[in-house]
Amino acid sequence: MIYTDLETASREEIQAVQNERLQETVRNAYENVEYYREQLDELGVTPDDVETVDDITKLPFTTKEDFRDQYPDGLFAVDDDEILRIHASSGTTGKPKIVSYTEDDLEVWSEVVARCLAAAGLEPGDTVQNAYGYGLFTGGLGLHYGVEELGATVIPIGAGGTQRQVEMLADLESDAIACTPSYSLYLAETAEEMGIDIKDLPLSAVIFGAEPCTDPMREEIEERLGVTGIDIYGLSEIVGPGVSIECAEAQDGLHIWEDRFYPEVVDPETGEPVEEGEEGELVLTTLSKEALPVFRYRTGDLTTLNYETCDCGRTMVRMDNITGRADDLIIVRGVNLYPSEVEDVVLEFEEIAPYYRIDLDREGSLDTIEVTVEIDDAFDGDRDELHDRILTRLENVLSFTPDQLTLADYGTIERTEVGKVQRVFDHR
Repeated sequence: MIYTDLETASREEIQAVQNERLQETVRNAYENVEYYREQLDELGVTPDDVETVDDITKLPFTTKEDFRDQYPDGLFAVDDDEILRIHASSGTTGKPKIVSYTEDDLEVWSEVVARCLAAAGLEPGDTVQNAYGYGLFTGGLGLHYGVEELGATVIPIGAGGTQRQVEMLADLESDAIACTPSYSLYLAETAEEMGIDIKDLPLSAVIFGAEPCTDPMREEIEERLGVTGIDIYGLSEIVGPGVSIECAEAQDGLHIWEDRFYPEVVDPETGEPVEEGEEGELVLTTLSKEALPVFRYRTGDLTTLNYETCDCGRTMVRMDNITGRADDLIIVRGVNLYPSEVEDVVLEFEEIAPYYRIDLDREGSLDTIEVTVEIDDAFDGDRDELHDRILTRLENVLSFTPDQLTLADYGTIERTEVGKVQRVFDHR
């Protein structure tokens, strides 16, 4: 379902909106955020120098360190009496990144999330079980108000309480659930333990986000739950969930609502823009955020951009599913790889359950890597033969062999009920 006409507008129409909103954003930041004013003055740039999105490279990058350096409210552009809500990032190290919203900001946020849900195939009157955490994390409340904006029914169950989640899915006949991809698989496991076949429920879609999800993981989710798996993307520093989403029709990249968030892809090392279609680090600029305008935020997420019109009819640019994070790169004895690459390989094997962990350690001056995977509950074959096949595949695809590959019994790798799953444990 197309939620707004702008989703199918021409590039010229979209850019005209972007140009106007970028000018307003730059002027707001220059006049009301001392940090940005000092940055622009140092570069010799004034708001009048930014007339179109082609001028966006004149603006400085913003990083997560800038948010922390300006903690708590150094990047706010409005007075306290104009702020209706404050959230914070879910980061686990250092001070959290504090973000704020005016009344208009909250209306925009609700609208872009409603757009996302409509693109995911949901309609007014549907029931959405929201299993994201409520509170400072933007996921819970962000999805909540978007569901209501769409005209659907929200079940604000929050994170955790997995048996109760399954009961609610069955008793309230939820049409969709919003949660992390790893949690959706845990739901399926729990339902099976409860004697409930989750495929028999009316559940038709999982809106998953907050974690990267590879294609094999998506296939596992769709198969285990009998649903369409839709990837939603967002981050607190920009707005929260609602920056982009896959459409149910094509599931071929995530549509960025680029009238609200201007995307770029840059080389993670140099910061220079890459060629269209080339992978790099996603950079986002807010185009209508009043309380917290953000220039060229370096997300750390690796992706590509596709400006071709989608099969669903939307013309807004699509980003590829996040393949990893620039700061998640694992370097072991000169070999570079991302956790998602390991996941892609191990989940090729039907004998392996969708749970794994990577442990990095150091013996003397030598870095080591151990990969632990779970054997599927139904597997009764030769473990040694399976072990050798997985090792060979890892070497052939990734050009590395882990120092140790452990095949663990089903259910032995810890599940995550609340928050983001941790895959990599660095003991060095």
